[in-house]
Amino acid sequence: MIKRWMVFAACLLVGGGLGWIAAGKDGLAVGLVLAALAWLLLDSVYLGRLLRWLRLEQGKESAAVMASTAPRMPGVWGEAADRIRRLLKQRDQQNQESQARLDEFLAAIQASPSGVVLLDAQGRIEWCNQMATQHFGFDARRDVLQHIAHLVREPAFASYLAAGNFSGDVVVPGSFSTPARPVKLSVHVHSYGLGRKLLLSRDITAVELAEAMRRDFVANVSHEIRTPLTVLSGFIETLQTLPLEEAERARYLDLMAQQSQRMQTLVNDLLTLSRLEGSPFPGANEWATTGALLAQCEQDARALSGLIAPKGHRLTFLAGPPCEIAGVQTELYSALSNLVTNAVRYTPEGGQVSVSWAVLADGRGQFQVRDSGPGIAPEHLPRLTERFYRIDRSRSRETGGTGLGLAIVKHVAQRHAAELRIESRLGQGACFSIVFPAARVRLTSPQQRHAA
Repeated sequence: MIKRWMVFAACLLVGGGLGWIAAGKDGLAVGLVLAALAWLLLDSVYLGRLLRWLRLEQGKESAAVMASTAPRMPGVWGEAADRIRRLLKQRDQQNQESQARLDEFLAAIQASPSGVVLLDAQGRIEWCNQMATQHFGFDARRDVLQHIAHLVREPAFASYLAAGNFSGDVVVPGSFSTPARPVKLSVHVHSYGLGRKLLLSRDITAVELAEAMRRDFVANVSHEIRTPLTVLSGFIETLQTLPLEEAERARYLDLMAQQSQRMQTLVNDLLTLSRLEGSPFPGANEWATTGALLAQCEQDARALSGLIAPKGHRLTFLAGPPCEIAGVQTELYSALSNLVTNAVRYTPEGGQVSVSWAVLADGRGQFQVRDSGPGIAPEHLPRLTERFYRIDRSRSRETGGTGLGLAIVKHVAQRHAAELRIESRLGQGACFSIVFPAARVRLTSPQQRHAA
C-alpha cells in the first residue's frame, strides 16, 4: 500500500509541476486534479480487468485453466492477480490430490467382494459399487437417487429397514436367484453421518450350501449307522434272552456279521473321502498297471455278483493294451472298483456288465463300465456324485452300498486330472467312464510305444 500511495503522490507531483509550468498558480490546481483523475482512471482500468477476469473465469471447472489466463498488470492490482493465481494453483493441486485419494478409495470399494451401497437420510441411493449391481440388479447410473425400498422389494428386507434395528443382518434372495439355482445374500445396514446409511451385501450361497450339505451329511451318516446298530442290538438281545437252536443261532450271527461289515464299509468309505480331501494331489512319479487294476476289479465284481445274484451276471472285461497310469494305485483301484461294483449292484440278475480299458487316438486313457440295468432318469444325473445320494435306496442297502461310491470316484478323478463322464437313459442301461489325460498314461510295451 505504501508503494501505491507513493505512485499516487508522484502522479500528483508530475501533474502539479506540469500545471505550474503551463499556467503558474492557476495551473497548479488544474494539474493536480487532472493527475488525480488520470491515476484514478488508470487504477480503475486495472481493477476492471481484474474483476472482468474473475467474473468470466469463475465458471470454469479447472482452477489451473483460470490461473493461466490471469491478466498481467503493474502495481497492487497485478500483485493481487498474482496472489489469486497462486491460490488457484494451490487449490487445483489440492483438488487433484483429493480426487486421486477419492478415486483410490472408490477403486478399493469396487474391488471389494461385498456389495456396497451408500444411502442418504431419506434412504435414496447415492452410490453403489459393481458388486452391489450384481447382487440386487441395480443400474449404477439409472438408479441413483432411487429409494432402496423401491428396488429391493423383498418383504424381509422391507421389515428389516422399517424396524431400524441394524444390530444384525437379514438374508434375502439375490436378483438372479432361481428355484434351480438359489442365490442367498446377507444384507447388513450401518448408520453413519447425519442419518445416512451404509448397506453391505455378501453372497452366502456357498456358505448356505455347505451348511445344508453338513446337515445332510450328519443326518445321512447317523441314519446309515443307526439301521445296522438297531439290527445288531436286536439280535444281541435275542441271543442273550432266548434259548436258540444252533442253526438259528448261526443264522443270527451271520446277519450280525453282515451288519457289522456294512458299518465297517461305511466307516472305510468315510475315511477314504476324508483322506482324499485332505491329502496333496498325486504326482507323476508313481505308476499303476492297468492290467492289475482290472484284474482286481474283475475279482470284486464276480464275488459281488455271486453274493447278490444266485444266477450271476454276464461280466466282460477287456484289458486293452498294457498301460500304466500315473497316480496312487490305492486311489485308482478304489475309483475303478466302485464303478464296477455299482454296475453289478444295479444290474438285474443275468444282466450284462462290460468293463474295458482303451487308449484313445489323442493318447488319453479311458476306463469304461457299461451295464444293461434300469438306467437313470435325467433329473438324477447331476446329483449322482453327491454323498449319500441314491436313486433306489432300498436296492442300494440290500446290496451293501453306502451311497459314497460315486463321491469317491469324483474326488479320485479330480485328483488325477481325469474326467468322469456319465451317460444313461431310463430303461437303456448306463455308461460310466473315467478319461485320464495323455500326460498320465503310458504304454508299457516298447513296440506299442514306438507305434504310438
